[in-house]
Order: sequence, then structure tokens, then C-alpha cells
Amino acid sequence: MEQNIKSGFVTLIGRPNVGKSTLMNHLIGQKIAITSKKPQTTRNRIQTVYTEEKGQIIFVDTPGIHKAKNKLGEYMVNVAERTLQDVDAVLWLVEPTSFIGAGERHIIEKLGKITTPVLLIINKTDTVKPEEVLAAIDTYRREYDFAEIVPLSALRGENTDILTELIFKYLPYGPMFYDEDTITDQPERQIVAEIIREKSLHALNEEIPHGIAVTIERMKERRDGRITDIEATLICERDSHKGIIIGKGGAMLKKIGSNARFEIEKMLERQVNLKLWVKVKKDWRDSDFLIKNFGYREEE
Repeated sequence: MEQNIKSGFVTLIGRPNVGKSTLMNHLIGQKIAITSKKPQTTRNRIQTVYTEEKGQIIFVDTPGIHKAKNKLGEYMVNVAERTLQDVDAVLWLVEPTSFIGAGERHIIEKLGKITTPVLLIINKTDTVKPEEVLAAIDTYRREYDFAEIVPLSALRGENTDILTELIFKYLPYGPMFYDEDTITDQPERQIVAEIIREKSLHALNEEIPHGIAVTIERMKERRDGRITDIEATLICERDSHKGIIIGKGGAMLKKIGSNARFEIEKMLERQVNLKLWVKVKKDWRDSDFLIKNFGYREEE
């Protein structure tokens, strides 16, 4: 049986907001990676697992490759770039445009240093005319020797089934790495923290969310197994941010809490009692100790 099974690791790269997490959630059929229109939504490598008769694809979602502005940024870029060399195939997601910006050039330069096959995914094809998609294919084809070029819409699920077929082409034969019912290697606590952070990103305005980290202080199932108590802290960088996150009469924190609770209950399939606190840790994104403390560790 195992002679016919293929298993391997694939990473998704691309500029922030190009739809990496949306694509991953669609392929796996569950919400695992958090999605938001704000940059730097995905901070850690998230592994999700897709299993079918042919074998297993383990998607390693990386933080976006960009020019770093602070220590957290540098950490994220290092993780992303190291991943490219360690996987069996790279999926690079781009917008359906024939303009190649500085961010894309930066990625092309990084891809020039690896030998891993690269599949170019032109996402969001539902937002432009077919001839614009063709123009985008033509432009990118001249820049790099891609193993495959796949136009698709992650949001609508158009052409995504072709993508999984093509990925298997580049994976080695071998046994599966995970049980077939495993969907992610992220511990529940980590996913809960990410959901709370996602709801904060959605609820708050532009400036604050990058400076938010979430730590789970306590997560315990009650004896009867029907309710899980969760206590979490939102960490922000300034006192003024703390006031905004709490909101007038605690309204903003309440909104973040109820939105997060709804999503966490769906994931855990049981009732959740969620308590949120807000703490200030000045400039935590530039402190090595605090970055590690909030779970962003390089050694993976």
C-alpha cells in the first residue's frame, strides 16, 4: 500500500493579504489560520495537514516575507526564508496583475537562491477579467522558471482541486507523517490565542493591532466536560492603547470577547467561559525576551 502514498511538506509564501490563510483554510476545509486584511496576521509557522487516498500534504504557513522593521519583523522573515529550503514545494501566491512591485522582486530574489520547485498561484482571479489573468501569467513567466502556474480564486474555491493534484506531483513517495484525522499541529491553546488576536484585529482600528499579543493564562475544562474556562491577556505597547482596547465602559473588550467566544466554542464544540484582561508591556516587539515569552521562538 505505502508504495503508492506520497507525503511531503509545502509552504505558502506571498505578500501580506494575498490570501494565503484563506487558501489554506479552503484546502483543509476548516478554519485554522486566522484571516484579516491587516499585515502580519500570521506570525508563527502553522502546520495544517491535508490527507486523502493519494497521501498527505503538510502545509507550513509562514509569516510573510518582507523587509523587517523591528526584531519581531526580523524573526518572522528568518522563519519564512528558512522554511523555503526545508520543504518539498513552495506555493507563491500573487495578485492577478502584470505589475511586479518591490515586494515581489524581493521574493523573486529569495527564490533565486533555492532549488525547491516553485508553483506560482495567481489568486483572486474572480476580481479581474480573464485577459488580465493571462497578462499576469505572461509577466511572471518571464521572471522565474516556475514548476507550475495556477490561476485560482481561494475565496470562491475555483480551481483549487487542480492545485492539490499538482502539489502531489512534487512530493516524494513515503508513509504519512500524521494520523489521517489530524488537521493541525497547533496546540488548542495556540489556536485560541490566535482567534482572540484575530477578533482584536477586526474590532480595533489600524494602528494598535500590530502591537497586540495574546497569552492564555489558564484553559481548563470543568469536571462535567461541558464548559471550558479560559483566561487570556491581551498585551499592548502603550497605556493609550489599553484604554482603546477596553473601550468606553469596557464595550470594546466585551465585543472582542463575545466574538472570540463564539468562534472558540465552534472549534472546541462546547461552551466557553472567557475572561479577558489587558496589560501594557512597552515596546515588546523590540524585546527578544518578550518576543520569545509570547511564543515566537526561532528554534521551532
